[in-house]
Amino acid sequence: MKSFIETTQQWLNHRLRQLIWKRWKKIRTRYTMLRKYDIDHEDAKKLANTRKGYWRISRNAIIHRAITKERLTKWGLKDMSQLYESRYLKG
Repeated sequence: MKSFIETTQQWLNHRLRQLIWKRWKKIRTRYTMLRKYDIDHEDAKKLANTRKGYWRISRNAIIHRAITKERLTKWGLKDMSQLYESRYLKG
């Protein structure tokens, strides 16, 4: 069950990164948001101007540095493994 939860959590984080990237439609918005999340000028410029698809970009290491698991948790995403452990491994 633990590996299933981890796999599902990874897919969910990937999907959320894709949706966030999709929401930043314009190049200027993408660049601004990447810079806001501490990505340097060159990497932000390259990634903001890319023509690759949303799903492919959401696997990019730069996106992972910008939208971390901690940031997703801060925005309200619950960690499924913690929920599982608190519910089923107490007893």
